Amino acid sequence: MRSRYVMSRSTSKGSRYRIKEEKVTRERKRVSVWVNLLLLLISALLFALSFPSFLSVWGWFPLAFVALIPVFIVVHRSSWKGIAFYGIFFGLASYTLFNFWLGKFHPLALFIVPPIYAFYFLLVFPALKIIDSAFPRYGYILQTFVWLAYEFLKTQGFLGYSYGIMGYSQYLFKTLIQIAEITGVWGVSLIVVFPSVLLGNALKEWDFRFRSLPEMLGGRGRGAYTKAHINVIKPGIIYLVVFVGVLVYGFVSQVDYGKSRMWKVALIQQNVDPWKGGTRPYERSLNILLKLSRQATKENPDIIVWSETSFVPGIDWHTKYRTDVDKYLLVKRLVDYLKKQKIPYVIGNDDGQLAKNERGEDIRVDYNATVLYMNGRIVKTYRKLHLVPFTEYFPFKKTLPRVYQWLVNADTHFWKKGKEYTVFEADGVRFSTPICFEDTFGYLNREFVRHGADVIVNMTNDSWSFSVAAEMQHMNMAVFRAVENRRSVVRSTNGGITCTIDPNGKILDMLEPFTEGYLISKVPVYNEKETIYTKWGDWMGIAGVIIAIAGVIVGLLFILAKHAGRSKD
Repeated sequence: MRSRYVMSRSTSKGSRYRIKEEKVTRERKRVSVWVNLLLLLISALLFALSFPSFLSVWGWFPLAFVALIPVFIVVHRSSWKGIAFYGIFFGLASYTLFNFWLGKFHPLALFIVPPIYAFYFLLVFPALKIIDSAFPRYGYILQTFVWLAYEFLKTQGFLGYSYGIMGYSQYLFKTLIQIAEITGVWGVSLIVVFPSVLLGNALKEWDFRFRSLPEMLGGRGRGAYTKAHINVIKPGIIYLVVFVGVLVYGFVSQVDYGKSRMWKVALIQQNVDPWKGGTRPYERSLNILLKLSRQATKENPDIIVWSETSFVPGIDWHTKYRTDVDKYLLVKRLVDYLKKQKIPYVIGNDDGQLAKNERGEDIRVDYNATVLYMNGRIVKTYRKLHLVPFTEYFPFKKTLPRVYQWLVNADTHFWKKGKEYTVFEADGVRFSTPICFEDTFGYLNREFVRHGADVIVNMTNDSWSFSVAAEMQHMNMAVFRAVENRRSVVRSTNGGITCTIDPNGKILDMLEPFTEGYLISKVPVYNEKETIYTKWGDWMGIAGVIIAIAGVIVGLLFILAKHAGRSKD
């Protein structure tokens, strides 16, 4: 009897112990989830603050070097079941904080962009996890290329979007970004992301559970810290040597344009609400444009540049067809003014043209365009090649009719895509005019230069954002277009950032955003150097994709082989 009692009592104690252990395990898992989410939220915030943001319109670019450390810690700590969830969370959090201004751009924008990035990171996080599991010691090298591949691929195709590439955060670090003339922005991203990957992997064994300080110092926490300290030294030293080398290159590689012609440009910033359409708003905008242009003309510029769709009624269309009397009268007033001018004008305009539909009927199509008005006529027209997805262009009308109708109901104005890399020429200066978001793509601006452009003149309308940070995020990418091709960049905008940038990426002059005014600036017409980036394009981004895909495939095979070996055992 006594032995049965003792056995029963022992069994009861063991059962209670197991129940207690299970509760502790569940509690630790619950705490671990919240810790991971907190780490990702910190990373998302640091990512956003690395760029122009709601706290600093210039951005805090040094943060970019450490912003992603928590991401790589969480990738290691996460289970395979949880990794996709963490990717979705980071995508939503990071781009909601970073692109906080999107709600002003379009009512649907915040419901489109962050979810798209949630999907991207749904794929990126498992890829990083595969590398972490398959190559626990040196996986950080491959993880850097996985991140680079993600940044490159997200700029491709219909959904191509360049905002948030880590290299762009360094637009003020002039000596660092000179490497872009070889690698494009991708080389700068590689340099910026690597410290986060290295330190995140060095700290991945740290015990983040809530424990007492003596336990943390004497237990696993201290051991993890010591191990991290050792693992980071050698690659850290190599990185510092490379970093210094890049800075030295950045110092010696900047071009001397002292003997180049200086092109005196007048950039008109009318600061008019772009969403207010109709005859009266168009007339008010024209009044401001003409007033500012008359003032700028007194300073004898070589050319006057208006911003994207600064004048909305189609000059060419209403001159030919006169389908709207009020708009025709506005066009006539503008043309009468321009015919008296000896200075060339570059004007952002809605270019309406007749085209045949599927039934062979004549219909009007509209292009987001730039016209060069000179010698009393339109000399040449550029039609935007890369349209903004969803809000300017949606090619899936037949395959996704409901989405198309949803966009139409949200008052979306669709444009027709252009086909030519147009190069204008005025008084011996050859220039191209990427429109608005086109200057965020290196490949486009490279092609303009390859077609003969000596200066890049960006026409932008960002005033809808009502956010200086949003406009600065856009402008900082233009700095890279200058360095990549060693060409001056001129930006004429509705509300900001109207500025000029030299071939070394230095901002020469800038007009106060969200003010009515004009900027007179002299920019060098430098064309003496064809960079490696201009010749070869995004070779480093493509190389990153190849290395990343190969690494993930090999890593997955390693994991499957290990799993098969364990199954046999």
